[in-house]
Amino acid sequence: MSKVTMAKSHLMGLVGDEDTCTAFLLGGIGELNNAREPNFLVVKKDTTIGEIESALRKLMGRKDIGIILINQHIANDVRHIIESHTAAIPAILEIPSKEHPYDSAKDSILRRAKGMFSVEDMR
Repeated sequence: MSKVTMAKSHLMGLVGDEDTCTAFLLGGIGELNNAREPNFLVVKKDTTIGEIESALRKLMGRKDIGIILINQHIANDVRHIIESHTAAIPAILEIPSKEHPYDSAKDSILRRAKGMFSVEDMR
């Protein structure tokens, strides 16, 4: 008889503006870990960059987080942390917000992916 192993599931983390967080939380991604820490941060006008950096580092260090979604305009404020992140898990994905369009030139994941392939690979 073969032994069946189940892959451990991971949560999504979120650092976003109020509209983005509301949409994802209504979709059911909100969770608290055993230490009662949420897997999201709602960034408001009075949220400091230090608070964003701290929350992002906490999410990056959690073993139960597999993907971190972050609004791109917020990611621009903590770009140095995102650029230094090299682990595959959690993956940090930049997403647009209602008021700030997506700019592919600023997306660090997309720039890394483009650097992995040459034009000849696409033919």
